[in-house]
Amino acid sequence: MMIFVNLLIILCMVMMLIRLFVGPTLYDRVLALNVFGTATVLLIAAMGFLAERPEFLDIALLYALINFVGTIAVLKFFRYRRLGDAPEDSEMVGTNSGDGDA
Repeated sequence: MMIFVNLLIILCMVMMLIRLFVGPTLYDRVLALNVFGTATVLLIAAMGFLAERPEFLDIALLYALINFVGTIAVLKFFRYRRLGDAPEDSEMVGTNSGDGDA
């Protein structure tokens, strides 16, 4: 049964790779990459259960954290075009400079 589950997870990962390369928009590709990372976490956890190695769960949790931080970094980069702090209010489009000339 666990082998069947692992094969289904791998099939899901292959489909997400296809969506990653073919995806019509950038956000579809980011979502596919996020789902691929989540499926990888599931695969690592399932393989650890199958091999009776509980330390694989620690690796899966670490990979999930890296996947989350990576997704946030990619989305922040595409929104602000940089990975530093968010732009000040005066740098954002559509805001006034705050000098009182409304």
